[in-house]
Amino acid sequence: MSAAPMREPTFWILTALAPEPRYGYGVIQEVTRLSDGRITLQAGTLYAALDRLVALGLVEPDREETVDGRPRRYYRLTTDGATALDAETGRLRASVEAATAQLAARRRFGLGPVSS
Repeated sequence: MSAAPMREPTFWILTALAPEPRYGYGVIQEVTRLSDGRITLQAGTLYAALDRLVALGLVEPDREETVDGRPRRYYRLTTDGATALDAETGRLRASVEAATAQLAARRRFGLGPVSS
């Protein structure tokens, strides 16, 4: 039995943290950029998700610094987080391949093109 699909915001948070540690606002900006603006996280939502991901061992605090008198905590993806992201990426890839094959079959049966 395969694991349940990852929630989309979780997927994008882990994806944003994959290359390097980021602080909260940096995660919000990167998620918005990577998702072409489809996912816009509010700070409260992000920090609740980060707390959950830390508890699951998928993300961990990296460091804290003070910028303009305000604390900035950086988070990084753990090895387990990278493994979970890799598994979800594989699941999504398989879903896309299955849908692509079904759409190709539709065209072969003369049911017309699909709109893009």
